Amino acid sequence: MDTQIKRPVVLGCCLWITGYALALHIQLPWMSLTMSVILLGTLIVLYALRLPGRLPVGALLLVGVAFGYYAWNDQRNVSALLPLSQQRMLDGSEVALSGRLSSPVNVDGDRASFQVEAASVRFLGESAFPLGGESVQVSLRLLKQEQQAVAAGWRRGDAVTLAGTLRSPSQARNFGGFDYRRYLRLHYTHWQLAVKGVEQAQVEPAALRFSVVQLLRWNDGLREALSRRMDKIFPDEHAGFMKGMLIGEQDDLDPERFQQFSELGLTHILAISGLNVSVFLGVCIWIMRRMKLAKETYLLVAMLLLPFYILLTGASPSIVRAGLMAMVALYAARRGLLKDVLHIMAIVAWLMLLWNPYYILDVSFQLSFLVTLGLILGVQRVNRLLEDYIPQAWLMNTISITLVSQLISFPVSIYYFNQFSLLSWLANAVLVPVISMVVFPAGLLALTASLLFLPAGRCLGWLVSALNEAVFWLTDLLQLLRMFRMVWPTPSFAWMALFYMLVVILDGLLHYRRQLKKSDLPPIFDASSQIWHGYSRLAILICVSSLLALLWIGYSPDQLDRSGRVQFIDVGQGDSMLIRTPHGKHILIDGGGTLSFSKKGEEWKQRKDPYEVGRKLLVPLLKKRGVHHLDLLVLTHGDADHSGGLQAVLEQIPVKQFLFNGTYKPGASLERLFRTALDRKVPLLAAKPSGWIPIDAETNLQVLYPFREKDDEVDVAAEQNGQSVVFILDMMGTRWLFTGDIEKGTEGAVLEQLAKADQAGIVHAPVDVLKVAHHGSKTSTTQAWLDYWRPAYAVISVGAVNSYGHPSPEVVQRLDQSGIKVFRTDQGGEIQFEIRQGKIFYRMRV
Repeated sequence: MDTQIKRPVVLGCCLWITGYALALHIQLPWMSLTMSVILLGTLIVLYALRLPGRLPVGALLLVGVAFGYYAWNDQRNVSALLPLSQQRMLDGSEVALSGRLSSPVNVDGDRASFQVEAASVRFLGESAFPLGGESVQVSLRLLKQEQQAVAAGWRRGDAVTLAGTLRSPSQARNFGGFDYRRYLRLHYTHWQLAVKGVEQAQVEPAALRFSVVQLLRWNDGLREALSRRMDKIFPDEHAGFMKGMLIGEQDDLDPERFQQFSELGLTHILAISGLNVSVFLGVCIWIMRRMKLAKETYLLVAMLLLPFYILLTGASPSIVRAGLMAMVALYAARRGLLKDVLHIMAIVAWLMLLWNPYYILDVSFQLSFLVTLGLILGVQRVNRLLEDYIPQAWLMNTISITLVSQLISFPVSIYYFNQFSLLSWLANAVLVPVISMVVFPAGLLALTASLLFLPAGRCLGWLVSALNEAVFWLTDLLQLLRMFRMVWPTPSFAWMALFYMLVVILDGLLHYRRQLKKSDLPPIFDASSQIWHGYSRLAILICVSSLLALLWIGYSPDQLDRSGRVQFIDVGQGDSMLIRTPHGKHILIDGGGTLSFSKKGEEWKQRKDPYEVGRKLLVPLLKKRGVHHLDLLVLTHGDADHSGGLQAVLEQIPVKQFLFNGTYKPGASLERLFRTALDRKVPLLAAKPSGWIPIDAETNLQVLYPFREKDDEVDVAAEQNGQSVVFILDMMGTRWLFTGDIEKGTEGAVLEQLAKADQAGIVHAPVDVLKVAHHGSKTSTTQAWLDYWRPAYAVISVGAVNSYGHPSPEVVQRLDQSGIKVFRTDQGGEIQFEIRQGKIFYRMRV
C-alpha cells in the first residue's frame, strides 16, 4: 500500500484502466457522463475533507468515474443517421454525400480509398440530411487507368461531393472472424460509400489557410515526398521495408515478408516506436550540442520537434506513446521535476485514454505499454538473477531484455495473432540490435543524405540494402525451421491473468531464494537456512509446474472435449468445411478461393495486397481455433472457389495427408498448390471408392466417387465439377454427405452404384446432413438424390453477393418440399454443428 501511495499517478492510471475494462464487459445504462461527474465531485470532496477510509473508497470512486466516462463515450458513438435507419432500411440506398476529405487518398490498383468528413447526405428525391462532420469510409472503383492519377491528386481537406451507394459495414460472418463493422466503429465510422468512377466525384481544392487540416495536408505531402525519395535510393524489394521502418508507411511492404516477420515475432521492428524516437532525439540533440546550444534550449527544441515527428511517422498508438513519454521526460529533465519513469508512462497512458478511450482495445497500444512496463520493472530484476552467472554486462542486458519482452508480450501476441515461434527469442536477440543499432540509423542517414545529394543517398541506400539482405537471409533460414512454429488458440482473459500472476510469483520466489543464498538465515522467519532452501526450491518447482500445466492447457484447451464438430465456414462464393472429431482430429474440406476475372491489358487493376481467402480469412480462423495441424486435407476438385485458399493453408498449417480427386486442372495456381504439397512431403492420395476408413475411434470416412480405373495415373481434366470427390462421414452415430460440385449426371452414376451396393446388403442411406452440391445450382440436387439420402438438414455454401443466381429457387423449393431444414451461409454466415451424445446441435453466426 505504501508503494501505491508513493506512486499515486500509477495507481490512478491502473484504476482508470480497471474502470474501462469493467465498462467493456458490463452494460449499465445509468452510467454516463453525469454519473461520472457526480462520482468525481464526491472523490474531490472525500480528499478535500481528508475523511477516513478515503483511499479504498476513493479507488472505487475513480473506477466508477472511468466506467462512466467510457460508457458516455461509447453511447455517443452512433451515426447521425440513426433516427432514419430506425425508420427505414438505408443499406443499399443511392445517395449524394457532401463534405471534405479527412484522410490521404490511397490508390491501389483499381481502387481508391479514403475517408470523408461528411457535412450532409441527400437521398434520391429528398432534401439533404445534416451529418455534422460524421466520418464515412469511401471505396471508389477506378474504371480506367488514367483515373489513378486523378484520384491520387486529391488531398486531405479538399471539398468533395460523391454519388454512390451507402453501405453498412459487414459484420463478422464467421465465429471469431474479423468484424469490419466493429473495427470501423472503434474509429468512429459507421457507414461506407461505394462509388464507381471518378466522374461520380466532384472535388474542389481546399483554400490555402493555416489550420490543423492544412498542417495535416502538408504532412501528407511530406510523407509522400519521402516515400518517393526512398523509392529512388533503395531497390524495389527493400524500399517498402525501409518505408515501414523509417516513416511508418506499410502500404508497400511485401505481404510475404510481413508474414515472415510476424511468424518470428518481429513485427515490432516494422512498427515505429520508442527505438525510432530515441534515434531521432539522439541525432537532434547531438546536432544541437555541436551548435553549442544550452541544455535548456536543446531540450525545449527537441520537445517541440517531437509532435512533428509523431505526425510524420503516422501517429500510430505505439509512436504516440513513445513520443509523449519522451516529451514528458524532456520537460521533466528541463525543469528538474519528475524522474520516475513509471510516472511518465502512467501520465502518457492516462492522457491517451482520455483522448480516445478505444485505445484500450488497440493491440499496438496494449503491447507498447505492456512491454514498456515490463522492461521498466523487469530488466533490472532479471539482471540481478543473472549477474552471478553472466559477467558480461552487454550479454546480460541483451538476455534480460529479450526474456522480459518475450514473457510480457506472449499472452497478448497469441491472443491477437495465434502463433508463436520458439525461435522468436533468438530472432529478437540477434536481429533487434542489428536493425536498431545499424540498419535503422544507416537508413535514416541515407534518407537525409539523399535530400542533400541524391547520388550519396543511393550509395548509402545500396549499403543498407546489403545489410537488409543479410537480415532477410537469416529470417528466411529461421522460417524454414517449421517445427519450431506453434499455433495457439485464442486464450481466455482468465488464462492470461493467471499466466502473468504465475510469472510474478516465480520472479518473487527466485529473488527470495537468491536472498537466502546470500544470508545464513532467512530475513523473516527464524529457522535454519537449509530448511528454507528446501521450501523455496519446492515452491519454485510447484510454480514452474503450474506454469507448464497452464501452457499445456492453453495450447490444447479442448483436448478433453469428446464432442464432434462440423463447421461450414463462410468463404463467400465457395466451399470450406472444418471437421473436428471427438478425439481431436482435424479434417479440412476445400478452402474457398477468390475468383479472378482479369483480362489481358488490365494489369493496372492488380492490387498490391489483394484479398485472398486463404491468407486473410481461412488460415487466421484455423489458428484461432487451435488447429495445430490437419490430419486430412480434402480437395474435392480443382476449381478456384474450392482450391484457391488451400495454398495459404499448406504454407502455414502442417498437413499429414492430402486427398484429391485424382485429376489435374491446368493452371498456375493449382500447379503451385501441388508443388507446395510435394515440397512439404505431404502424401497425395487420389480418391476412389473404398470401404470405411477410420479417422479415430468414433469417426469413419467412406469415398463414393470418383470411379477410378487406374490408381497410378493422374488425368488432366479442365472440367472439374463432375469429378468432385463425394464421401460420407460417420461420426458418433451421425452421417454427413459431402458432394463438392457434382451435377445431375454424377448423382445418377453414384445412385446406380449405391443401388448395387444396397442389393448386396450394404446400406448407405439415410444421412443426417447433406452438403448441397454446387452451391445450390439447378444443375444438381435432383429429387431422386434427395429421395435416396433423405437428409434431415441441408447446408448450402454460397456467397451473399454472387452473379450466378445461387442458390437456384428450384433447388430451394425442392428441399423445402422434401421437409429438409435448409441452412445457407449467405443468410446465416458460418453454420456450426456439434454432436453430443448422438444428437446434433447447431448455431449460425449471423
